[in-house]
This record gives sequence, C-alpha cells and structure tokens, in this order.
Amino acid sequence: MKRIRIPSLILIPFLMVGLLAACGGSDSPSSESSKGSTNDASKLAATTLNASGATFPQPFYEQVIAKFSEKHQGVTINYAGGGSGKGRTDLQGGVVDFAGSDGLVKAEDVPKYKGTFLYFPTVAAPITVSYKLEGVDSLALSAETIAKIFQREIKTWNDKAIAADNPGVKLPSTAIVVAHRSDGSGTTENFTKFLKAAAPGVWKLDSGSTVNWPADTQGGNGNSGVAQIVSGTNGTIGYVDFSDAKASNLKWAKVKNKAGKFVDATLDGASAALAGVTINPDLSYNPLWADGDAAYPITAPTWILAYKDQTDKAKGAALKAFLQYIYGDGQGMAADINYAKLPDAVKDKGLAQVDQLVIPA
Repeated sequence: MKRIRIPSLILIPFLMVGLLAACGGSDSPSSESSKGSTNDASKLAATTLNASGATFPQPFYEQVIAKFSEKHQGVTINYAGGGSGKGRTDLQGGVVDFAGSDGLVKAEDVPKYKGTFLYFPTVAAPITVSYKLEGVDSLALSAETIAKIFQREIKTWNDKAIAADNPGVKLPSTAIVVAHRSDGSGTTENFTKFLKAAAPGVWKLDSGSTVNWPADTQGGNGNSGVAQIVSGTNGTIGYVDFSDAKASNLKWAKVKNKAGKFVDATLDGASAALAGVTINPDLSYNPLWADGDAAYPITAPTWILAYKDQTDKAKGAALKAFLQYIYGDGQGMAADINYAKLPDAVKDKGLAQVDQLVIPA
C-alpha cells in the first residue's frame, strides 16, 4: 500500500487547535476558587491568626483550620475556645484576631470594641438536653418541664410533669442533678433564650450567657465539661451541644417544638429550623423556637466576629481567605463533624460580607 505523506504545514493548524483546547481549561476556576476560596497558597504571606471563644463550634473550626492549613502552610490559626464571653472580651481587648460567639454583642458593650466589627455566620447545630438515667433509654420533654427541672422546681425523675410528657415510660424516683455551664457561654444564652420564648409563663431565670442558677446545681467549663458531669452521675441532666453529646455517647431527650411535636436532636431537625429564618442586615438571625413540624426547637447559630478595618495586611488577607474557605469547602465538611451547613441565603450573604473587610495595602 502506498503511504500518503501529509505536509507539515497542513498539520500545524490542527496541532494549534489541540494545544489551545488543552490550555483553555486552565483558565476555568477550580472547584475551590469557584466557591469563594483562595486556591493559590502563594498569595498568602506567612502569618499567625489567634482566636478564642465559643466551644459550641470548636470541633468544626478545628477541622476546617486543619484542612485550610494544608493548603496554606505558611498560615497558622490558633483557636483556644474558652466560651463566647471570653471570645468577645478578647476581641474587645485586641488579644485575638477574631472571636467565636454563639450570641450577639449587647448594645451597651459595642463601645468597648476597637472599631466596627462584623458578624460572619458559620454553621448551626442542635443543643441537646442530655441525661443519664439508668433504665430509661427514651425520654421526651416539653419546654415547660425543662424549665421547671433547671429551676429546681422538679427534683425527681418520676415527677408528674415528666410522667405526663412520657406516657407509658417507667420513671424511677431518682433525684435529678442539674448540670450547666460555669463560664460565659453562648450555649447557655441560646438554651435560656429558648426557654424564655417557649415557656414564658414558667421560666424565671431570664436569658444570657450567664444566669443565676440555683445553688444546688453543678457547673462545668465548656460543653465538654457539662458532658463530663452528665456522663459521670446517674440522674443528671444538662444542655450540651450536639457534637460534644455525640462524642461523649450521651443520651438526649426529644424536645417538644412549636408545632407541638416531640422532635429528636438531629442535623435534619436543625436544617428544618434554619429553613425559614429571617436574616437581619448585620447577618444575625434566630433559629430558636422555629416554626415547622420537623424543626428542632433548640437549634443554635454561631458566628465569627472580626473587625471590619484590619490593621495588618498579612493577617487581614489570611482572615479573608479563611472565611472564604468556611463558606466554600468548609460547608461541605459540616455534616461529617455533626453541624448543619448554612442555607444558601445565609451562606451567600456571609460570603458577600467577607468583601467588606478592609485590608491595608
């Protein structure tokens, strides 16, 4: 067979087309950068960000920080926990570069900060009403009953109010031990806000990051501290974030929601509570005591607080990239770490808020 020789000049256009097609894909954004993350590690100068605050989202932050640091090895982020109150106080004093908080800053405390700060919602999750009671593996509680237990108006597990919430369940006469947070806590603030909203005629201790608990209750530092008290003593009940409750293998009660349904603490229940939230201009929102048959009624939000006007170029750039990462790849990690990701409406507003950060040239 006679070979047909194709002149090289004819091949050149075809080779050029193939080369251009191969190169064309390099200009399309990566999956990470299209989600608002910084993909090029060389854009971030080496620096360290220090933070403190809420223990409620700490497992989520620690996981996201670890993954972010793999991509940006020159950036170190330290998150110390300590409770929402500590985070807010540390940000006021300029001790940290950002703070974690499950609660909002009170109006009277705003002047204490060193300038305008912004709220960045990150994730949400249930606050469980965890308990240890031998022989009782399933429990349901209404807000009114929870309020009476934590105010020490109900002191034994076979009280008629608990029995009314649990028909057919054999309840022992075991004494109730109440566990709560000893530190300034956003978990406490959200738990007491729920009781104030859901049991207004019963709950008398008001709401806040700290409240005046009865003297015969026990305080634990951080969510893990409350979980430790609950797991250690038969008859104990306490409020613990979903992640720490699962890590400690605690049992928790179903809680009666606004629609009158007893709902388990799950991420699906938290997502149902988030579905109908109203987002305020400052990106605060309240998923507690939400409408809907499937909504878990003690679903708590959490935020990162940071100053709008950054004073250090490297720190500011790293903070911006980290927040973008939370709204990108970080949201995909949430469920695996026992947190509910943000609804798109909240996430998109958070990502837009990141662009409000002012970073020195």
